[in-house]
Amino acid sequence: MKVVMINDCAHVGETMIRYFPNDVDVVHLRRSRGFLDKTARITWKILKAKADIYHCHYLLQDCWLALKFRKHPIIGHAHGSDVRQSIKHFTWGRIVRHNLEKCDKIVVSTPNLLKTAKQYNDSAEYIPNLVNERVFYPRAQERAKNKMRVLIAGASDWDVKGTDKIIRALKRIEKNVNVSIIEYGVDIDKTLKLAKTLDLHVNALPPVPHADMPEYYWSADTVIASIGIGGTLGMAALEAIACGRPVITRVSSDFSEYKVFPLLDISTPEEIADAILSSRDENLWKKEHEYFRSYHNSKKVTKRFMKIYHDLIRGKKSD
Repeated sequence: MKVVMINDCAHVGETMIRYFPNDVDVVHLRRSRGFLDKTARITWKILKAKADIYHCHYLLQDCWLALKFRKHPIIGHAHGSDVRQSIKHFTWGRIVRHNLEKCDKIVVSTPNLLKTAKQYNDSAEYIPNLVNERVFYPRAQERAKNKMRVLIAGASDWDVKGTDKIIRALKRIEKNVNVSIIEYGVDIDKTLKLAKTLDLHVNALPPVPHADMPEYYWSADTVIASIGIGGTLGMAALEAIACGRPVITRVSSDFSEYKVFPLLDISTPEEIADAILSSRDENLWKKEHEYFRSYHNSKKVTKRFMKIYHDLIRGKKSD
């Protein structure tokens, strides 16, 4: 079987490839955000690609091009803002809706995208994200005896990630924590300014390659991911859990897929602060990791995708 993987999002595609069976030949058409790379170059790559199946991450121009060039069967893999935000945009919305309707199969990476996706394509299915457990794995470390080492791991974004609420929560318990934040995201300057205004010391860490992120997770006692509008488990949360650290993140009980997650509906600064202090209890990480192993197991997730691949290929041959 030959698979053409188009684009990527949050390193999900490259992680999947690592877990594919040996008899799967993969060509990964990556691109940067540079103008030529996301226009002429990716157009040429997709046009020339030939495979048994096409797997396109993110439902914007790359997916539209693949459909334009009649690359079938094709999986459209939605990862968040494409279906949650871009679909409402005057220009991009038409592209996202077209891709949802025309792909042979739609997969969404978080349950909050499923309802919208199904409005355009009955094949839409939620499949949890997976983590490269060969890179992100538990490493024992003695917890700090005095102040907890807290890492804000998600991109700084007040509207989507709720980073401002995280800062206000940490201010409430500043005597109990040493705070670090990875210096990236659209609102990182605003976030650091807010911390300075509140007189909360925050250690700004430089962004590092994805493969080096475990070092940041391992250096923390507790990791804070998104407390934002999605209410779903993002990649930062999953990677931190895989690295053996308890995670504070907003997971909504509105989704049946999350009913057994041990920490639900954390939202306000008061709730965030209480959850951080409670994360000293090692049982939190054990329960989070148990959930992770049950629902985000890389081998199980890859097996589900392989079944989809085989079903789509058989369907094409029977046409």
